[in-house]
Amino acid sequence: MNYTLVGAFVLILGAALVAGALWLASGGAFQKKYDLYQTVEEESVAGLNLNAPVKYSGVDVGKVSGIQLDPADPQRVILLFAIERGTLIKQDTVAVLKTQGLTGITYVELSGGTREAPPLTVTDGNPYPLIRSEPSISARLENVLTRALTKLDSTSDSINALLSADNQAAFKSALADIASIAHSIAARKETIDAAIANAGRTLENSSRASARLGPAIEGIGRSAESIEKMGKEVARTSASAGKTVNSIGTDVQRFSAETLPELERLLGELSALSTSLRRLTEQTERNPASLLFGRRPVAEGPGESSTSAEKGTP
Repeated sequence: MNYTLVGAFVLILGAALVAGALWLASGGAFQKKYDLYQTVEEESVAGLNLNAPVKYSGVDVGKVSGIQLDPADPQRVILLFAIERGTLIKQDTVAVLKTQGLTGITYVELSGGTREAPPLTVTDGNPYPLIRSEPSISARLENVLTRALTKLDSTSDSINALLSADNQAAFKSALADIASIAHSIAARKETIDAAIANAGRTLENSSRASARLGPAIEGIGRSAESIEKMGKEVARTSASAGKTVNSIGTDVQRFSAETLPELERLLGELSALSTSLRRLTEQTERNPASLLFGRRPVAEGPGESSTSAEKGTP
């Protein structure tokens, strides 16, 4: 029997058993496959270790497989995730650092990823698909507290400036003046009381006068209404007068068109008659006998004869 062969066989079989156990322990045929993704954090990642869980809406989907500073900017930290293949990582998926419980163990929480968003892919300049990151709750609280402390410091400085020695002296002087004014008012208490009483009586008299003015104002209102009614009546009368004037104007136009020509002819005839009467009067004054015997013929002048007159008659 060859003990060397038996020992070698036992060693080989033991190694195979150990390798098989390790392979089964690591998942064996059922080992999960992962895809690598990258994100960049601009805050401290204290508490985050390698193989820290990566969760998607609270479900473990991977682990942190790499943590390193950005060579171009040491204020940024590059994280590498190994996420189970088949997990839908969308372009609107966001990575946020969170702390688990009171232990302070930090992990990565993925959220977002709407149904309509396209899957996240590799872009130019990045070896892996880049998941967008947002500040954690602790970082946001730190920023808020920092701004609040800054404002508190500014307020403190303003209060210190307000309470400087010069301002304190001014406050003391103002308080002294106020005290002096208060003493002066107290010394004139009786005069002020009398003035207040007089003011009260004045207000009472004013209220009485106002009560008396009420009826007068009502009377003025009624007078105004009467004047308004009178104005309306005058307006209606003016309208009627306007219509009457228009009708008179029409009659005058008709009179001018029809009567004036006849009157002009009558005046012409009267003028001719007046001329004839004037001539008759002059003739009667020169020869009164002409009313009885008529008008005598005018005597012929020298060289005139009835024959030449007849010849010259056509």
